[in-house]
Amino acid sequence: MAKGMREIKRQIKSVQNTRQITKAMEMVASAKLRKAQDKAQASRPYAEKLKEVVSSIAAGSSDARHPMLVSRPVKRTAYIVITSDGGLVGGYNANLLRNTIEFIKERHSSTEEYGLFVIGRKGRDYFTRRNLPVVQSITELSDTPKFADIKSLAYAAVQGFELEEYDEVYLCYSKFINAITQKPTVDRLLPFESVEHDGGTAEYEYEPSPEAVLSVLLPKYAETLIYGALLEGKASELGAKMTAMGSATKNASKMINELTLTYNRARQAAITQEITEIVAGANAQS
Repeated sequence: MAKGMREIKRQIKSVQNTRQITKAMEMVASAKLRKAQDKAQASRPYAEKLKEVVSSIAAGSSDARHPMLVSRPVKRTAYIVITSDGGLVGGYNANLLRNTIEFIKERHSSTEEYGLFVIGRKGRDYFTRRNLPVVQSITELSDTPKFADIKSLAYAAVQGFELEEYDEVYLCYSKFINAITQKPTVDRLLPFESVEHDGGTAEYEYEPSPEAVLSVLLPKYAETLIYGALLEGKASELGAKMTAMGSATKNASKMINELTLTYNRARQAAITQEITEIVAGANAQS
């Protein structure tokens, strides 16, 4: 019985140590989540202004057409998939990758019909193990990534569309709703058929011409949207980690309570047994 009680005490101590770790990780994720949300919100005004200018040019000049604004027959598609580098994020990666694979399988019958640009070690390893066509990958990003960190990948994907290596480009990421909810999302990035002019923006004069300005702005706008999706993904990742560590902490507390109850019962049984043995011994001597 004493051996069993010692084992239970070791289990309680082990779970208490685990709870301290998960609680600390939850607090760290919560602090980083606020920073990630602030950074995602700070990037939106630039993207919105860029969209306003692009839509103004596209609507104001019938000659200002660009390959990024025109659909063409789809022979090959590029997918930019944004996952995390590490684990302990609940179902964040599993849900995103499952949603992405289902979308790809519905549209393609062969791996020659698409290419994958992957951000995050979890996504890269997932696709590599399944021998899927990973064109380029980036890993080991910080929790507050800069555009420079993904510039080469974003440029390669956008240029691939401009050079007609790909006829469509999709963004696969988790859209941040709140700390508890992250929505796996697949958005078409290119071509920009959805860029519309609402008629409420100012009139601009362009030098040397609207066409020349559009040819510079559209690739930058596409890269900005990729970066925005990355920031959404980071906020979702940290929200998922905070939620997962919070659940782990609660489960650890519940386990400690159950083990403590078991220990107290075992201790009570041991005391009762000792008392019974003493009484039995006293009765035998009388």
